Amino acid sequence: MSNSVLFRARVPADRLKKAEKVFAKLGMKTSDAFNIFLAQVELRKDMPFSITSKPEPLLTTTQQGKAWEEALGEY
Repeated sequence: MSNSVLFRARVPADRLKKAEKVFAKLGMKTSDAFNIFLAQVELRKDMPFSITSKPEPLLTTTQQGKAWEEALGEY
């Protein structure tokens, strides 16, 4: 068995409850999700998603359609 440590973090109860519902739908426990997150950080040597204070605007339905067609062909 590999070395493991107990990691504790203080998080808002409501946020954890909502996240646990998502994890349950995926057949995961919170610890599984946290381990996946840490594995991705380790592999990428960076955050596994973009963190910004200026996110790109959401695509309109027309832009989404064009992106779909460019990626997958006409529907």
